[in-house]
Amino acid sequence: MAANSPQITASAVGVADDHTKESSDETMSSPISSSQLSRLVPQRRSNQWIKLNVGGTQFMTTRITLCRDQHSFLYRLCQEDHDLNSDKDDSGAYLIDRDPSYFGPILNYLRHGKLIIDKHLSEEGVLEEAEFYNITELIKLLKQRIADRNNNKKVDNSRKHVYRVLQCHEDEVTHVVSTLSDGWKFEQLINIGSNYNYEEQAEFLCVVSRDYPNSLSTARLDSTDRAKLIQQKAANM
Repeated sequence: MAANSPQITASAVGVADDHTKESSDETMSSPISSSQLSRLVPQRRSNQWIKLNVGGTQFMTTRITLCRDQHSFLYRLCQEDHDLNSDKDDSGAYLIDRDPSYFGPILNYLRHGKLIIDKHLSEEGVLEEAEFYNITELIKLLKQRIADRNNNKKVDNSRKHVYRVLQCHEDEVTHVVSTLSDGWKFEQLINIGSNYNYEEQAEFLCVVSRDYPNSLSTARLDSTDRAKLIQQKAANM
C-alpha cells in the first residue's frame, strides 16, 4: 500500500493540473466584464475630463484647462475636496447658472491664453463673467481693452469731418487736385457739363474733405481753410 501511495499522489496531481488547465481555458474563453477589465488593465483617470452645464449648454474640457488660474472658481471646482456647493445634472455635469454665450470666450482663454470675442458679444459681458469666475489675468486684459476702446472713441468724437466743393473747368481739374494741401483729401469729381454750348469746356465739382478738431470754431476753420485759395487760383487760371 505504501508503494502505491506515490502513484496515487501523482495521479491526483495530474487530475488537479488538468482541472486547473480546463478552468484556465474556460476563463480565457469567457468574456471579461468591464469591472474585471478595470482591475486587470491600468486605466487613465476618467476624471481628467470634466463636463460643465452652463445655463443649459454643456461644455467638456480637461481638468488642466480649468486649473489654469489657481485663484478661480473653476480651479476650486476641479478639486476633489472642494467646498463649493455645486449640483450636477443627470449626465454628471456641474451645473452653473450663467450665460453660456459668454462662457465660450472664458473657456477658450483658459485653453490657449488668447482673448477672442465674437462681434455680437460685448466686452463688458465677458468681463462680468470673468469677474464671476475670478480669472484675474483675464479681468485685467478685458479692463485694459475696454479702456483702450473708450479712449479711441473719445479721439474719434473729438474730430469732425469737413467737406468742401470746388468748382472748376475741365482743364483745371488736374491742377486743383495736385495742389491740395494741409490735410485735404480728394473725394469725388462730378461732371456738371457746360452752362453754355458744346464748344465750352465742361465744368466739374471737385469734392474734398479734411478732419478738424471739434474745438476749432467755424470762424477759425474758415480763416485757415486754404480750399478757398485753391478755388480762387483755379478760377483765375
